[in-house]
Amino acid sequence: MAQPISYRKALNEWPLYLLVIPSLVAVLTFSYFPVLSAVYHSFFDWRGGDAKEFIGFDNFTRAFSDEQLRYSFFVIFILVIANVFKMIPSIAVAVLVHRLVSENAQYYYRLLLVLPMIVPGLVTLFIWKFFLDPNFGALNAFLDITGLKTLLIWLDQTFLHWGVFRADAPIAWLSQPKLIIPSLIIWGFPWIGATGVLIFLAGLQSIGTDVYEAAELDGVGPLSKFFYIELPLILTQVRLNLILMVIGTLQGFGLQLLLLGDSGGPEGAGMVPGLWMYNRAFGAGEFGYACAIGLMLFVFILALTWVNNKFIRVQK
Repeated sequence: MAQPISYRKALNEWPLYLLVIPSLVAVLTFSYFPVLSAVYHSFFDWRGGDAKEFIGFDNFTRAFSDEQLRYSFFVIFILVIANVFKMIPSIAVAVLVHRLVSENAQYYYRLLLVLPMIVPGLVTLFIWKFFLDPNFGALNAFLDITGLKTLLIWLDQTFLHWGVFRADAPIAWLSQPKLIIPSLIIWGFPWIGATGVLIFLAGLQSIGTDVYEAAELDGVGPLSKFFYIELPLILTQVRLNLILMVIGTLQGFGLQLLLLGDSGGPEGAGMVPGLWMYNRAFGAGEFGYACAIGLMLFVFILALTWVNNKFIRVQK
């Protein structure tokens, strides 16, 4: 544990604090100043430049009555729920890698998980945009080859009644409003995040071998071992990944921007709060209103993070 520095020692070693100044200036300039500027301009009718008019809370009043913004929060709620379930494959892969007997095999599997992280995220998004292409995409080709398209047509005609799956036309995943949200959920399949797997794997590797030995003596099977030993002991890592996932999902809009454009696709079906903020700023030139949306999103994320830290506890 670090010991406190006396006041006299701090004065004697003041030149060392000069080394902190460049980093502190950079953080204040590029992190805190934009935030304070957004808070300030959220109270103005500001369209860029120096001209602006103080309008008080009108931007926030408008945001609360903005139907597109309300719908964007509905979309992001669905995506958050979907992303919670998309954490399951990462946990499963981490457990499988952890249970490998060979340490060399564990190393190579970890290496295979890390390699995709080298590929820029933008390239990955372009690849997925090609996968979802109605004419040349791999997803439609897979559905045709396996015959699953026939099943989708039957489900559409029998239960969904969307009218988007037809035998005589390719499936337009990014052009049909009813398919936008399913397309955003499909993105990333099989949903194995390298960072998440490594975090879960670190938690699993901290479990002592004596716990496994005691479980084997009691005749605990592989499935019971997961539910009664491994999962309870990595709940801290699960909670950490959950926080990062929720914050990232609420803040993110790059996926929607690249796949659907700044309008959120047909009828704005894929609009999320971050994309609506981007649309108002760079599409409509309403920078003051966009700042207000960003501030509301910040408060919303802060409130969710506080609730998580306050009420979601992991017993040691």
